[in-house]
Amino acid sequence: MGPGRAVSCRDRELATGAPLFEAIFAIEGIREALVAGNTITVAKSSGEPWQELGRQIGAAIRSAIESGMPLVPPDWQKQAPGEDYIKREIQEVLAKRVNPGVSTHGGQVELVDVRGTAVYLRLKGGCQGCGASNVTLKQGIEKAIRARVPEVTEIIDITDHAAGRNPFYKTKRSDGSPLQKDGEQALQKKGGQAL
Repeated sequence: MGPGRAVSCRDRELATGAPLFEAIFAIEGIREALVAGNTITVAKSSGEPWQELGRQIGAAIRSAIESGMPLVPPDWQKQAPGEDYIKREIQEVLAKRVNPGVSTHGGQVELVDVRGTAVYLRLKGGCQGCGASNVTLKQGIEKAIRARVPEVTEIIDITDHAAGRNPFYKTKRSDGSPLQKDGEQALQKKGGQAL
């Protein structure tokens, strides 16, 4: 590695093509590896003691150096991760970070497809037709996805926001949304009925 160059790898699948990362991720329990100049930092996900894991990591690093191959080729990060990897990571972001937040407003975000590095999402429930859905998408969802999978090039909302009479308000919500009563009360005050 040259001075000033830093690269990291967070997954065994992404390590492909970089002999150093391939060797490190061949060890069970590795979560992430970072190479900056002549320093290698490794994070573990297993409960195995560092003394034992350290010996294995040292042997893997020596093996990669002795191979004579570039440890991390200069064009390595330009390789896009596979669609399956992107799907897994985005599903986790949606499940753990995005959907718990939007569900408080009766919404949900669904991953529809991944094509190359383009991601297709559908906003459902309270998010469909909501006036703030574009802000939520650009300022919240996209930022969370790109923080987790920076290789994603496009995030496309395929929601039909014009569908339904007013998809933000529903008569019977089973999601426990605090907006259930507020939405119904607001409609009743205006002489309408809950949809």
